[in-house]
Parts: sequence; structure tokens; C-alpha cells
Amino acid sequence: MRDVRLVALCDCGDDFCQSVHTAVHQKGTPYGEGHRCVPLSPSEGMLVLDVVYGRIVYVEILNRVPMHRLKP
Repeated sequence: MRDVRLVALCDCGDDFCQSVHTAVHQKGTPYGEGHRCVPLSPSEGMLVLDVVYGRIVYVEILNRVPMHRLKP
């Protein structure tokens, strides 16, 4: 993925969720017109891209091995 920035981590608190926001979005509001979900087929867990007018705005990462942060 090019030009996708990490804006915020999901704060839902579910231990199986590692989702990330790639655009600013007000919590609890719908994405609205131009929004679509693109389910991917990973070898484990679930990955779904929320896309608005061709731009990835949220990446749902569920039920996968925990990701590790890279150290600077």
C-alpha cells in the first residue's frame, strides 16, 4: 500500500482487534457516500478495508497474531 498513513489505533478495547485508522474520522459517525468495504482473504483472521472514494480510511485487522511495533 502506498500513501497510507497510520492516523490512530482502534480504541475499541477488544483483545482480538488490531485495527487502524488511516484517515481522521469522527467516532460513531458513518463514512457516508462513496464508502465501501473490501474484504480480503488472509491466511488467518480477518482483514477488511474501509474505502471512501478510492482512499483507504480504515483497516480492520481481527483475530490475527499480535503485531509488534518496530523499534526506532
